[in-house]
Amino acid sequence: MGESRNPSGEPRNLNTGVAHNARVWNYWIGGRDNYPVDQAVGEQVATMFPVIRAVARADRDFLGRAVRFLTGERGIRQFLDVGTGLPTLDNTHDIARRIAPESRIVYVDNDPVVLAHARALLTGTPEGATDYLDADVHDPDAIIRGAAGTLDLDRPVAVMMLGILNFVLDGDEARDIVRRLMAALPSGSCLALTHPTTDADLGGEGNVAAMSFWNENATPPITARDRAEITTFFDGLDLLDPGLVSCAQWRARAGDGAVLPQYGAVAVKPCRDRPGPARTGRSRSAW
Repeated sequence: MGESRNPSGEPRNLNTGVAHNARVWNYWIGGRDNYPVDQAVGEQVATMFPVIRAVARADRDFLGRAVRFLTGERGIRQFLDVGTGLPTLDNTHDIARRIAPESRIVYVDNDPVVLAHARALLTGTPEGATDYLDADVHDPDAIIRGAAGTLDLDRPVAVMMLGILNFVLDGDEARDIVRRLMAALPSGSCLALTHPTTDADLGGEGNVAAMSFWNENATPPITARDRAEITTFFDGLDLLDPGLVSCAQWRARAGDGAVLPQYGAVAVKPCRDRPGPARTGRSRSAW
């Protein structure tokens, strides 16, 4: 079992006067780890953009399907969950260990409320390990250094980046973060990613006003991106079927997936690094 990097009892620099993404997201999926300001902002955003609760639930469901796929079909036994948010039922380690008890998981976040809940995540099995890293997505090198204490970076790792790159406002910086994380990992490693969009065919137009309100009343600031820009996050990787789609439809059962303005995809790092856009198709086993 791992230990939190900052195992103090109380959250550091906790500001309950400003809504925060981790807590508002927790409110939207029915959690209790939020404050009145988070509820108020969450309700206003939901009034402006009613589909947001469905997006939050779909993003969480994507996590479950992606982890089951990566563990059960790709043979992944190590996960680096960046921007994990507040723990709830069926976290990455819960899902992975139902299939492979030996799985090793590192959670990464730098929100003080998430940090306060980190110990609840730090449960291991005799075969595996779970750790929490207090680090910022803007510093991928620190993330890799910290993760190396728990993960074997010579073996494939699945990097989970669900709803986190939308808080990196500069597109070039967001691409560089992904590039640096994946460059530090071996072939067979995977990237699972979700990201909000304004694309009209997914019903994303309402994100514009809702995100504008968010940026004036909550933290951290957020952005949406179109399909073309989100696709660039997978440069040098092979997108696995069904490619970049509405996250609710990614490997969902027939008829289950609604069209929602949140993209989701999983890609694998090929055996030989090569430049160029991401390709869609099945790839080699992770091991």
